[in-house]
Amino acid sequence: MKWTAIFLLCSALTAGESRLFLSKSFPGSSPDYVAITIEQSGVTEYKEAADDDHPLKLQLSASEAAELFALAEKLDHFKRPLESALKVAKMGVKTFRFEKGTEKTEVSFNFSEDLDARAMVDWFEKISETGQTYWALDRAVKYDKLGVNQALLQFNIAMDKKKLVSTQLFLPLLDRIAKNDSYMNMARTRAANLAEAIRAVAK
Repeated sequence: MKWTAIFLLCSALTAGESRLFLSKSFPGSSPDYVAITIEQSGVTEYKEAADDDHPLKLQLSASEAAELFALAEKLDHFKRPLESALKVAKMGVKTFRFEKGTEKTEVSFNFSEDLDARAMVDWFEKISETGQTYWALDRAVKYDKLGVNQALLQFNIAMDKKKLVSTQLFLPLLDRIAKNDSYMNMARTRAANLAEAIRAVAK
């Protein structure tokens, strides 16, 4: 009886959890595919391939996650069309999906005039920018020490323009650069300053 009750409780909790799936397919762009999964807790996965076995994991704040799920609710959990009747250039096929238990509702579109849909796209782009910036810096740290300063500069610009989320994600990379004298002094100084700025905001 005890284990049955625990199983039923876990099943009930799982059935009540919601998830957002946001993707964009744009052949010819770089990357040409991005998929983002967001849990109500804010736990987020970023992929640049549908079969990516090592997605980037980041944590959205409670308020950021709440805003995204509120937008999904305003959009009827993607149960209605969002495509604009306007003739516009190809901007990549966006797919938004809401999942709760076995329920799944989704919509795909190229461009939408719906303000809530556009706000959701803005969030998608911000998380995508975070993932792309992280992987660019990670690659530079591992394989291109002379390119680290340029990657840090791009990160700095994106952060200043508020195009990134979950910047604490970058702290291990920044600390690694700042403490390793095999990188250029300019890069080490910039990394240390960026890490300090991120920690100051987090306090």
